[in-house]
Parts: sequence; structure tokens; C-alpha cells
Amino acid sequence: MRELYRSELQEIVNDLVVMSDSVQIAVRDATTALLDVNLSVAERVISSDVRIDQVHDHVEYQAFSLMATQGPVAGELRTLVASIQMVAELGRMGDLAAHVAKIARLRYPNRAVPDGLVENFRNMSSIAQDMVGIAGRVLAERDADEAEKLVTEDDQMDKLRSDQFRMMVGNDWPYSVEEAVDVALLGRYYERIADHAVAIGKRTIYIITGEMPEGEDWPTT
Repeated sequence: MRELYRSELQEIVNDLVVMSDSVQIAVRDATTALLDVNLSVAERVISSDVRIDQVHDHVEYQAFSLMATQGPVAGELRTLVASIQMVAELGRMGDLAAHVAKIARLRYPNRAVPDGLVENFRNMSSIAQDMVGIAGRVLAERDADEAEKLVTEDDQMDKLRSDQFRMMVGNDWPYSVEEAVDVALLGRYYERIADHAVAIGKRTIYIITGEMPEGEDWPTT
């Protein structure tokens, strides 16, 4: 019976890793839809969010079921509690990728990102994808040291976001107010994807060590 329980616990972790792979693909494809003005890819990302939500519901149900029926303690309890939190992070990341795709669809056949910020957003997407990949890998491998790298990656994301703001508030902003609103929203979406990846890394450290990392600041939206 306990062997089955441990197997089910590991299955939850495996599902989270698979979910992180799906989110990474969603971020990549959403950026393709956004920067290459690809409507079919945008629709695919929006549809994939439904599947990510389904995995979210399944993992959450399994975690609560094990908590209710198996009386987990110590590391097992930490894993289940953190899994419930992490699946919410991943679900939100999928939502954010879908938001990017929806803006791409809304502005089609025009590109929502002005020419002068295409490279900025391409870099943001690359960092976000890397961070989602690292988050999944550290969870699969229980690698607390690798999780620490997410903070450095997040610093790079914050710099790109600051670069956007400096351009938008400058007196020489050459684009429309509508484009400024799109840039502000899109930049926020990528920034939050990165924040959620950091949160997953911190929760993984909690699973491994039983201690909350210093400077805790886990996003909730």
C-alpha cells in the first residue's frame, strides 16, 4: 500500500515536470505568434491552455486526495503542499502565454510589438523559456543549487523590462499610445512568467531542505 502511495506521489511530480514542458512550448509558440504575426500559432497556444488547465486540475485533485487519505508527514507533506502551490504557478504561466497569444490575435494582421522592441521581446521570451525549463529540471532532479540560477535569470528579465519602461517614458517614444499599452501588458506577462518560475525554484528548495529561502516573494497572480 505504501509503495503505491510513493508511486502516486512521484507521479504528481512527474506530471508537474511534463506540465512545465508544455508551458515552455506555449511561451515559445506565443512569442512566434506575437513577433512573426502568425495567427494559426496564436490559436494553437490559446487551445493548449485548455489542456494545461486540465493537467492542473488533475494534479491538484491527486495531491489533495493523497493528503486526505495517506496522512503524509515530513518530506512527503512538503512535497504535496509545494506541489499544490507549484501546479497553480504553472497554470498561471500557461494563462500568461495565452494572454500573449490573444494580443497577437487581436492585433492581427498587424504586429503588436513595435519594430524597435522586437529584439527586446525576443530576449524576454528566450529568458522566460530558459527559466521554465530550469524550473522543471530542478524539480525533476531535486537540484537546489541549479534552482539558485533562476534568480540570476530573473535579474536579466528585470533589466529588459526596465529597458522597455525607459523607452516608453522617453520624450522620443515614436509609437502610438495603443502600442505603448500593448508593450506594457506584454512586458508584464513575460515578467510574471519569470517570477512564477522563480517561485517554483524556491518551492523546490523548500521540498529538498524543509526551509523557506531567504527573501521570500512568491507571486500569487
